Amino acid sequence: MNNPSSKPTPAPQSRTTQADLTVVGGGGHVGIPLVLAFAEAGMTVNVNDRNEAVLATLRSGKLPFIEHGAAPLLSKALANNRLIFTSSSSAISRRGPVIVTIGTPVDEFLNPVQKAVQDCIDALLPFLDDGQLLILRSTVYPGTTAWLDAYLKRLGRKLKVAFCPERVVQGNGIKELGAMPQIVSGTSREAEEEAVALFQRIAPELVVIKPLEAEFAKLFSNAYRYIEFAATNQFYMIAKAAGADYQAITQAMKHNYPRLKTLPRPGFAAGPCLFKDTMQLAAFARNQFGLGQAAMQVNEGLVLQLVDDLRRSYDISIMTIGLLGMAFKAEIDDTRASLSYKLKRTLQMFAREVLTTDPFVTTDPTLLPFDEVVDRSDMLILCTPHSAYADAALDGKPVVDVWGFLKNANVVY
Repeated sequence: MNNPSSKPTPAPQSRTTQADLTVVGGGGHVGIPLVLAFAEAGMTVNVNDRNEAVLATLRSGKLPFIEHGAAPLLSKALANNRLIFTSSSSAISRRGPVIVTIGTPVDEFLNPVQKAVQDCIDALLPFLDDGQLLILRSTVYPGTTAWLDAYLKRLGRKLKVAFCPERVVQGNGIKELGAMPQIVSGTSREAEEEAVALFQRIAPELVVIKPLEAEFAKLFSNAYRYIEFAATNQFYMIAKAAGADYQAITQAMKHNYPRLKTLPRPGFAAGPCLFKDTMQLAAFARNQFGLGQAAMQVNEGLVLQLVDDLRRSYDISIMTIGLLGMAFKAEIDDTRASLSYKLKRTLQMFAREVLTTDPFVTTDPTLLPFDEVVDRSDMLILCTPHSAYADAALDGKPVVDVWGFLKNANVVY
């Protein structure tokens, strides 16, 4: 590891000196929409990512995952020579801001791993010049931005530190970056002003607050959404246990009643952010965030409740069960933290066989064609409400549809 307190090392002479800004982790789900938005705004962007396979994919004009509206922007950026691809910390650009898309993960005990952020920054420091703007972009544990500023000062470094949280829906980042306000914060007036000037290039509106407030804004947003899902999932399980039709209940509740228009449908609340960010908030609150912890129990428990209910109603030990959709949400190909896999692992303990399919996911070699899964299964479970399943032929097989998504299927649960 590079010594973070060492003096900046001369950068190799290359096109990196021409970049207007660097996005570290620029080949990821947070990075790519940001890179393409700034390139579309006329900036030359250094896409810095350790995953050389992802960089090669981008160089070829292809995207490594689904991001709606990104393909034409990528082609245009490549044609206009707006992208520079680098894979080492030593290749970050000393001209312009550096945006870091590495967030704070949680460990197996659901505690935030602050060291992941520090290790990333330590690797970059020898190649950053004093006076550069360093922006944290992904979710961080509350207080991380202030900690980083103090840490750099202890090392005798004079970098401007900002936190500008990513807050777009995965798969629709391109659209939302150009349509939604951007939250900006800085640990000094200079850092704040430079961050404002940068994000004014791509955002229609800016909201400037203090770093701690920006960190909470990101966590509160995701935790609130996660709690919303928990509320509807809890209602669903209560109605199911009473033998009532939850879809009919929600239709009655929401009909011409605007105060409930945002009530989501029940389903698998998953993905790499909602659960993790809720647990970060719980850790910060010294485990006094009972509402968030209850939401975790409800949302994660929905899968287990589903399996228990099926075991009481059917002899699934003699059944082959097909799972439709393995991505963590509809119309994307990302399986990170998908509850479909928790359901698969749980069912494999009790069912004769479990088959899986997904029209978008390409990273799971166990997936089978849709028609084969339908043909071989005794029962189907809709895990991800991809639009491709809305009118798909399910051959009259019994279907479990927690979402209330399928209209013409033989829904039995």
